[in-house]
Amino acid sequence: MRQLLAVAAAGLTVLAASACTAPAPPRPAGAAATPTGPVTLPAPTGPHPVGTTVLYLKDTSRPDPWNLDADARELKVTLWYPTEQRDGQRAPYMTPKESELLLKGSKIVGVPYDTLSKTRTHAVKDAAPSGRGLPLVVLSPGFTKPVSTLTSLAEDLASRGYVVVGIDHPYESYVTALPDGRFAECIACDSDSDPGFGTGVVQGRAADVSFVLDRLPSEWDGSGRIDRSRIAMAGQSIGGASAMATLIKDSRVRAGIDMDGTTYARIPKGGFTRPFMFIGSPQHVPGGRDISWDRDWKLLTGWKRWLVLTGADHQSSTDLPLLAGALGITPAYGALDAKRAAELTRTYVAAFLDRHLKSQPQPLLDEPSADHPEVKFCPEACGRS
Repeated sequence: MRQLLAVAAAGLTVLAASACTAPAPPRPAGAAATPTGPVTLPAPTGPHPVGTTVLYLKDTSRPDPWNLDADARELKVTLWYPTEQRDGQRAPYMTPKESELLLKGSKIVGVPYDTLSKTRTHAVKDAAPSGRGLPLVVLSPGFTKPVSTLTSLAEDLASRGYVVVGIDHPYESYVTALPDGRFAECIACDSDSDPGFGTGVVQGRAADVSFVLDRLPSEWDGSGRIDRSRIAMAGQSIGGASAMATLIKDSRVRAGIDMDGTTYARIPKGGFTRPFMFIGSPQHVPGGRDISWDRDWKLLTGWKRWLVLTGADHQSSTDLPLLAGALGITPAYGALDAKRAAELTRTYVAAFLDRHLKSQPQPLLDEPSADHPEVKFCPEACGRS
């Protein structure tokens, strides 16, 4: 899966790659370029300022599935939410140590190891939450990556009036910060070619999500602002596959989005009626490199959409294309411009959530849009590419 292209470009490729998705088509080797300097993520588009805070939770009812020395599953949970506070310290994208471990794990060289810690966010650290009856969205990242790589999407959803719960799944990422200065590195990376690996990961992540939903009311002071009857989940790569697994397991999650992830959880033969949306790169066109969406599409018997973004890469729904310049590496991810990819992801994810958690009509999801010609509605309106 992880193809070594050139020394500089290879690192970026490994950062982008996931063992838990269909193989991406090869792309030309890139060349090192002069880093652009720190990146500021795109500004949130909603009317609310955004706050963020971090929780650490421990599930003592089960051992960690990867670390045999840990008799409990520890989780790092990052919350983004509406606030009235516009001024204050902006939350760090990640710490210098987290940046170092992520770049080392991804084999990225030629830039300072603290490069990603200089990325600028928009959320105010530990700001007081505001609003009532807020819908909740769980986010799960791709394999090897922390949930911070979905910050642009998370901040945008929070600005639109959602509480976003991003879960870091320790030992499945190159770095997860834990309490007392500890860092969990990627033990699961040693097993990602084992039979049944993907199935095991999504089952474990579904258990992580259910535990977080159980504990959030007692662990976060702002939880009383959440409408717990309106919960959805979205994820990228194996995180998207985990959204499907979670919906099947936990009836509290009403709707789900898979962003370019090969699916593993088996849908009941009688069908699955909760709303679900696939959105991803051309490898997921009908009959394309990944056939899991073809298989599952037939069993989704409720509201559903299958969207393919022309020119997108496996990582186009994450922050990584936006960060490519800071790493001094070109070309980046696919032919789709990074800022445009972020805009499309935010727009269509928000439209899905507004429709199914806020009951707001969303004509954008009913047919192709002249304003978004990159978005193809499958299976009818797209073919192999």
